[in-house]
Amino acid sequence: MQILVQLLLLVVGFVMLIKGADWFVEGASKLADRFGIPQLVIGLTIVAMGTSLPEAAVSISAAFKDSADITIGNVVGSNIMNVLVILGLTSVIRAIPVQKSTVRYEIPFTILVTLLLAGMGLWDNRISRPEGVILWAFMILYLLYLLWCAKHGVNAVEEPAAEEERRMPIWRMLFMIVLGAVLIVWGSDVTVDAATVIARTFGMTERFIGLTIVAFGTSLPELVTSATAAVKGKADIAVGNIVGSNIFNILFVVGTTALITPVAYRADFKIDSAVAVGAMLLLLACVLPKRKLGRLGGVLMLLGYAGYFVYLIQ
Repeated sequence: MQILVQLLLLVVGFVMLIKGADWFVEGASKLADRFGIPQLVIGLTIVAMGTSLPEAAVSISAAFKDSADITIGNVVGSNIMNVLVILGLTSVIRAIPVQKSTVRYEIPFTILVTLLLAGMGLWDNRISRPEGVILWAFMILYLLYLLWCAKHGVNAVEEPAAEEERRMPIWRMLFMIVLGAVLIVWGSDVTVDAATVIARTFGMTERFIGLTIVAFGTSLPELVTSATAAVKGKADIAVGNIVGSNIFNILFVVGTTALITPVAYRADFKIDSAVAVGAMLLLLACVLPKRKLGRLGGVLMLLGYAGYFVYLIQ
């Protein structure tokens, strides 16, 4: 009975995280638009970071509760799942065209920051505050790159706000921001507590829970968005969005967590980091010939994750 309660709490925590992030981003975006902040800036900051809010909240909460394996496991596991499972499933539904800039710059940059995170962690088995500053410096460089791309028309991120959005009362926007923030913080607390209890009850390691269950839960927004876009024939943004999310997960989530409190990094994560790099290399190999991720590539990615999962449960 106890374990059923914890499983229910885990699901409730995920729902709170997802809806909280959704309401927070919506309220913050509309409020920024009301005060005349360009949609370009909103898209590159609030919305982009908003997709990483569930990972950030869970990672910070786990770090404070000395569940560091969930912190790193959540980020690395989410990145692996984003590529191998989400892009794999999406490309099986419909072939995904990939932008030239994603192939030339963003995928290699993701590989670079994944290696940087592993190097920092394996150096002294933790991500320290100075290293958090370095990760944030890379994130600022990435934001400047996105801004340059948007201004030069490399990636379109500007979307005009609908008229009904402009008419939303400010008090309602503020309410959405506050309610979203409360749900994110509360949901992360519930999720980490439930995941930790489940791990101990079944004799699982926190690393396994972080890399699988928690990673899947915090990646649900990306999964739903990408699959829906593919079904509607708008999957051309899927690869760019997933790659961007992976970059934010490392630089924003781990960087922010490390600035608040140093994050332990166990030697076991070197295998998982290698898999994360391997997933990006597989993606690159699949899209290079025709700048398109086809069904065969999607199947290879899903098989890759199946092999990784078998490794985890051994």
